[in-house]
Amino acid sequence: MQSPQEVLKRLQAGNRRFVSERPTCAILSTEARRRELLEGQEPCAIILGCSDSRVPPEIVFDQGLGDLFVIRVAGNTAGPSQVSSIEFAVKKLGARLVVVLGHSSCGAVLAALEDLELPPRHRSPSLAPIVASFEDSVKSLPETERLQDSATLVRYAVRENIRRVVDQLRSDFGVFGRQVRRDELLIVGAEYSLETGCVDFFDDPVQPTGTEVARPQDP
Repeated sequence: MQSPQEVLKRLQAGNRRFVSERPTCAILSTEARRRELLEGQEPCAIILGCSDSRVPPEIVFDQGLGDLFVIRVAGNTAGPSQVSSIEFAVKKLGARLVVVLGHSSCGAVLAALEDLELPPRHRSPSLAPIVASFEDSVKSLPETERLQDSATLVRYAVRENIRRVVDQLRSDFGVFGRQVRRDELLIVGAEYSLETGCVDFFDDPVQPTGTEVARPQDP
């Protein structure tokens, strides 16, 4: 069984193939592979991603049938059903890497930000769970950032939301805290760029290993 760190490198390599237009996943999606999977599944990683049609994890990471356990929800939030799905994949399928995958120009983030500008009584009930998950993320941003144009605010909010979901899953009070502390489970955040196709992984929920969005200096 691959370690979580080895699986992470595998996903990084797959994304590089995707970006360079040299995918190999078709090789892993043959009839023989389908028959092999009839016996069961052992996905190498769990992806908690956004439902956006432009960010299909199997393609973005160049993985084949049975390689990824994918959970998709608008805004890549971690509500009870998502957490339960992750727990199932960890306990029953043996996955040891969780990637919280957000993406640039996220429509769910933008919709939540727009809804937050409305009085509570005028907010959309259907958007309430998403808005609630983003509200703390937006409030945590420095005032100078919240006053930027909408595109800048979305960029910051996307990154902050990824961090908060990772923190939520890693929390000592959560389902996975003990496994994370024992290095039995690795939970990382990542942001997919719609513009470049590159995935920027976070090695730490606070400070990403890739290129951080430049924050404006306070006056």
